[in-house]
This record gives sequence, structure tokens and C-alpha cells, in this order.
Amino acid sequence: MYRRAGQGIAAKYATFALFFNIKKGMSICVKNLCKRYGEQEAVSGVSFSIERGRVTGLLGANGAGKSTIMKILAGFVQATSGEAFVGGISVERQPIAAKKITGYLPEHNPLYLDMYIAEYLGFVYGIYGLPARGERRRVRAVMELTGLMPEGGKRIGQLSKGYRQRVGLAQALIHDPDVLILDEPTAGLDPNQLAEMRALIVQVGREKSVMLSTHIMQEAEAVCGSVIIVNKGRVAACDTPQNLRRQAAGAGAAAVEVALAERVEAHQWQADFIARAERLSDTQWTLYANSGEDIRPRIFRLVVQNQWTLLEMRQREKPLEEAFRTLTELS
Repeated sequence: MYRRAGQGIAAKYATFALFFNIKKGMSICVKNLCKRYGEQEAVSGVSFSIERGRVTGLLGANGAGKSTIMKILAGFVQATSGEAFVGGISVERQPIAAKKITGYLPEHNPLYLDMYIAEYLGFVYGIYGLPARGERRRVRAVMELTGLMPEGGKRIGQLSKGYRQRVGLAQALIHDPDVLILDEPTAGLDPNQLAEMRALIVQVGREKSVMLSTHIMQEAEAVCGSVIIVNKGRVAACDTPQNLRRQAAGAGAAAVEVALAERVEAHQWQADFIARAERLSDTQWTLYANSGEDIRPRIFRLVVQNQWTLLEMRQREKPLEEAFRTLTELS
């Protein structure tokens, strides 16, 4: 079963664990977060926590509540109810302290197009009240990190969409925050720019906690160690992409490949623990169990018994996109 927020005893335990994890060094913790705009509830009782030093994806369709959650965490929107913590600091009660350790790239990247890159980054550096003597060194370091040096002599308005996104990421990094919140950082990029931005996010995520929103499942699989799926303002699931794919397929399904020379037919897979054998190619099969158990050990014994050559066997997975659809239909 998928893990869900706000259900009976499990919800009470999750609340206790949430505050325990703040003390244990979780980078982001959210408890029963709600946001209403008049009669519309954009976020409804959302709870989750994110570990330090990993990239976490916030997934959902357009209008699911992703941007609202991120704006609350970044301190740009106030929650109607609930609590949000960044690095153990309350976003509502200590907003300035929370902003000092948070970098934020909004969905619509606001930039001063008439400014030169270094000029703009120096301006943002000054807003954070950082020491003037370290400005030049820090601006250069961030420009090198984000690959902006080749375009360093240009005004922001002269840059491509991909480089403007890099400038947005650079301003989010200028004060060396512990936490990065990136709202659809790859939106509108071409395939080459997309690959470069993803690689940059992975690189930054090795040292910082990164939360990024996207509705592109392939992006989540490419860069995220864990994902939070949001649907209609609620959390539908929190897990790793791999576990979500496996859960969508069901534990009782295995992908098996045997040698072509064996010429295995469907009837040869008949066993009391196999409900159905689906041929994918001359050598590849998907075997479905009669129950939800992991049947790989029993399949292995069946293969040995028949003296077949086993080339590969793994628990069957579905694409993350299918897991996403299943979860959002259920929630």
C-alpha cells in the first residue's frame, strides 16, 4: 500500500516523527499545512519531511498545489493553518532567519534584464546583508558553479532562456543557503539546456538539500532521490521513484529472461504460485503471482528444476508516470 498522510494512528505517529526529525536534522518539515484563497482550498492538510543532502521532487499536475507549498516554504505566502520549518526554523514565526538559509527560484524567474549578470548577483548579495569585502569572490564562485562565466559580459536581457534559468539558480545560491527550493526550474528549456540544468541540480544537491517541483515524471527519475506526489492539494505518496514504480506493478510480478535455446512456452511456467505468464519476446516473460508475495525465489527454484539458463530476473516495475496516474486517481 502507498503511504498516505492524515490517516488515523499512522497520522498521529507521523506527527510525532515529524517533530522528532526536526531535532535529528531534517531540512524541511511540514505539518498539516493548509492554504485557502477565499472558498478555494489550494493546500489541504499536507504533512511531509525531507532529509538533508538529497534532491526531492514535488510532483503533481498543474493546479495540484505545488507552487503554493513552495511559496509558503520560501516565505512568500502565509499559510492559512499548519506549520512549516526550514532547517528547524519556523517559516511563520522566524521568517527572516528562515530566508537566510533558504534559496528560492520561483516558477516565473524574475530578473532585471538591463543588469549585467555579475551586477545583478552582486545586488542580490547585498540584499542579504553579506560582507561587502566578500562580494566579488562569492559572485565569481557562483557564476563558475552555474556555468555563467562564458556569458559573463552580457546583460541578462541578452541571454537565452537556459542561461536566464542559470542566473535564477545563481541568485538562489548567492548566500550559500542550506536549502534550495526550485519551482519548475527546467520549464521551457530545450533538450540540451534541460540536460545541463538537470546535471547542475544534481551537482548542487550533493551538498545542499534541494526541493524541486515538476509535472514531468522523467525529470523526477533523472534527478530526485525521493518524491512527494501531490494531488488536489493533498499528499498522495512519499517515497523513492524506484519504490513507487515497484508498488504500481505489485510485489507479485517478476520480469524473467531465459536463454533463447531453451524455447520455453507458456504452459511450462505452470505452477501453483504463478497465476499468469505473459510473453514479452522469445526470451522474456512477465510472471504474475497468485498473491502479493515476491515470487522470485520460487521462480529461481523452478528454473533450476527445469535446467533452464536464467539470464535475468527482477521485480517488475512500471514507469513512474503510471504510478503517478494510479496514485492521483486513488487520492
